[in-house]
Formats: sequence, C-alpha cells, structure tokens
Amino acid sequence: MMIDMNIKEAKNYIKDSVKIYLKKDEEGEYRIPVVRQRPIFLLGAPGIGKTAIMEQIAQELQIALVSYSMTHHTRQSALGLPFITHKEYGNLSYDVSEYTMSEIIASVYDVMEASGLKEGILFLDEINCVSETLAPSMLQFLQYKVFGRHQVPEGWVIVTAGNPPEYNKSVREFDVVTLDRMKILEVEADYSVWKEYAGERGIHTAITNYLDLKKEDFYQVETTVKGKNYITARGWEDLSQMLLLYEEEGLAVEESFVGQYLRNDRVVKEFTAYYDLYRKYQNDYKVEDILSGKVSEQAKDKARKADFDERLSLMGMLIDQIQHDIKENIQTSEMLGELMNPLKALKAKMESGCSGDELLALLGQQSESRQRAMDSLQKAGALSARDKLKSRSIVKFLGECEKKLRAEDVTDAQAAFAQMKEKFDVRVAQYKQDTGRVKERMHYLFAFVEDTFGSGNEMLILVTECTVQSDCAKFISMYGCEDYQRHNEELMLTERSDQLIEQIKELEI
Repeated sequence: MMIDMNIKEAKNYIKDSVKIYLKKDEEGEYRIPVVRQRPIFLLGAPGIGKTAIMEQIAQELQIALVSYSMTHHTRQSALGLPFITHKEYGNLSYDVSEYTMSEIIASVYDVMEASGLKEGILFLDEINCVSETLAPSMLQFLQYKVFGRHQVPEGWVIVTAGNPPEYNKSVREFDVVTLDRMKILEVEADYSVWKEYAGERGIHTAITNYLDLKKEDFYQVETTVKGKNYITARGWEDLSQMLLLYEEEGLAVEESFVGQYLRNDRVVKEFTAYYDLYRKYQNDYKVEDILSGKVSEQAKDKARKADFDERLSLMGMLIDQIQHDIKENIQTSEMLGELMNPLKALKAKMESGCSGDELLALLGQQSESRQRAMDSLQKAGALSARDKLKSRSIVKFLGECEKKLRAEDVTDAQAAFAQMKEKFDVRVAQYKQDTGRVKERMHYLFAFVEDTFGSGNEMLILVTECTVQSDCAKFISMYGCEDYQRHNEELMLTERSDQLIEQIKELEI
C-alpha cells in the first residue's frame, strides 16, 4: 500500500520507524531482526526536500547518516570488485573468486570509525534509476541488507528515495516482489509545510512574501516547446542563500541571476520585479525605527494607504527581524543553560578541596570532551547548524577561561572558580538585558500594527506567526507578552463569534 503525505508527515513517519527499528531488548538485541526491517521508499518529485529531512532526522536522533545517489554507481562500485584468492578444501587447492567490500558498505564503516557512532541511516537516493546490471542485486539488498558478500552493519536503517517516472526517463518500474520488501511513501509538495521549514532555516523574507501571494509558484514542473520548465523547493532555498550573500556584497539582482535557480521565465520575471519592490519597501519603511518605537506618523499613514501586497511585504520584514532577534536570544538561553553543567562539575571539584592545577585540568578535560563530541557528531552528519553553534560557544567559553587562568598563574581553586563564575555572570547579565530589549521590540511591533491596521489581517498574520514559529512561541512562553496574549484572545473570540453566527444562520432562527 502506498501512503500519500506531505514532507513533514513523511519526516515524522520515517523518524518513528527508525526509532522502532533501533529498539533493543534486555539483552541488547534489536527487537526487529534485520530481515524484517523493511526499507522505506520515499517517492517524490525532485527538489522536494527528501535529502533535507534525512539530515534533520539524523541530527534529531543523533545518529550517523551516509547518503549515496545510486545513479552514479555501476555494479562493480556498488557490489565490489572481483579478485582471485587461494583456498584449500580437504587435500585439494583451488583458485576462488571473491569480492572486495562495496564502496557503499565501506563508507558506512568509515563513518562509524571516524565518529564512534554505531547506529545510523543509510540513505540511497534515486534507487529506482539503478543501472541494468545492478538492478538484479537490489532485491537481495532490500531484503537482506547485503551488497555483494558484505552486509550493512547492524544498527543501520535503510531509507531509499526516488522520483516518479514522469520526472525521470531513467526510472525503472519495481516489480511486485521488490515492492513487497519496502514501505512506500509518496510525498507531494506543500507550501504551508515548507514555509514552516523556511522560517527555521532563515529563508529570505522576499521569497516567503512572494510565495504567500503566489503559492502556485512554489513548485512547478511542466514540459513546453522549449523543454522542461521547473521550480523546486531546493531552487528557492538555494536562491535564498545567494540573495543574502548578494545583499552583503551590494550586488545587483538581475533576471539572469534568478534564472539560475528558477527555471521558469514567467516566475523569474515576476519574482525579480517583486524583489525590486521589496528592496524599495525596505528603504521606504525603516524596520529598525518601527521596532525601536521611533516610527513617524507619515510612515504609519503610508502603510495604511498601501495595497495588500505592500502591507504583506512590510509585515514580512517586521516579523522576520523580530524572529531573528528572538532566535538569537533563545540560542543564548540554551547555551547558557547547557554551560551550567560543566560549571557545576567544576564547582563540585572546587568544593572537594582540590588544588588550582587539578581544577584547571578538569576545565581542560571539559573543553576537550565537548570538542570531541562535536567533532564526532559532525563526522557522522548528525550535528545541526544550531547545535554546532551552541557547542562552539561553550568550547570557546571554557577555552577562554582556561587560557586566562593559566596566563595569570592562578593556583587557588576557589579564586579560579570565582573568576569563571564572574565571567558566566557577565554573560547572564548581558542575556537578561537582551531579553528585556527583545520584549520591548515586540511591544513596539504590536503597537505599530495596532495603531496602523487595528485588529485586521495584519494583526492576524502577526499573532499567527508568533504562535507557529517555535522560537517565538518559546520566548512568549518563557517571558510572556501582554500584547500577544490580548490580541490572541481577541482574535480567538472573534473567530468563535463568527462560528456562532454561522451556526445560527444554519438553524434559520
């Protein structure tokens, strides 16, 4: 049975399946034997985000990830190369053909060796585009996890992916025997799901604003007299990264540049024109003035008279900036919270009556241990950009403390710990000051929207984005926001009132 879902649902399904496959009994044996662990086959159009969700799953479960595109493999590279070995059976000697280890299996062992992680995901993309000589071996692999004579190590879950035949002429139809060995998920593009991902990844606001207006341009693949026209989620994300870099360098964004990422002439023209307008709105409306409470009445009046596209762009710029502020604040909070663990260990060591040298030795061990853990996860492809930034900050803090204490030749453990605590307290004070600043900026944002647009669509957009964006929701939960709470309640009451009116109409009272 083929299960239809969006990419977020597919991610959750695969993540749950991996967790189940890696579940062990009391003796440490996997509850589901290898031959019963059906590989997952993710079927979806190109550029939809199949590889991206595999990276996210590995990072969230903190297991290794090895990815391969099967279109690049011949039978020899996938199964191994033959060689002759000499063996004796009884009193007779024979020359026997054997095979070197598969390049794919060897890569799994390489990652295990480099990272120290023994469990992971082997992700094989374009599996329905394998060469004709390799195709017969795929059934054996899907059932027994074997390439040639070498098996995928225990603790490694197989996930595969491929494109439907309408997107790739090289696609080979799987027979019933092969299909019966897999869990098949068919994934379709869904802009609302991707927008949530875009918020987490910091996709350029001009792109999400444009797609809010023209959702039909999010994903397209069509055949024209000139050939294939296509726009993918991957294309939008790649374009976003380049737009941010172009802006840093002050480079002009032309249609020829946008066309390298969006292969559709109409969308290229329309997005480039919209981007020019977006840049104009940035100049017309000073986001920093609005968020610092210095907005002029002329700017408010201009926003009130603006058409819907302009107001939506303005809201996008404001929300993007406040969410950026909040994200940095939450990341600092997470770093400081995790930094407390090594500091508590150092405090306990100090209170045990150790010497200054012993305390510094433990400090160095804490820093090295954190660095090794970070390196291990990075080599396994299991370290997210956010966790990497947090770990680097902790290592830097511990390293700076050790370097300063050794330079000053501090020999007293209590004096050494007191300096570390003072440095930590300064960071906490800076964080608290930043938290107050962010809360103030949120208030000014709500005040601007209320004064300018009232409780209309713009306020609904602001409240909705504050609700669905994880860091923003976490910030409000931790520190509160009276403006958000008030408008959220008002909007909910309005929604409930509208529902009651509709119910009354249905009753024809």
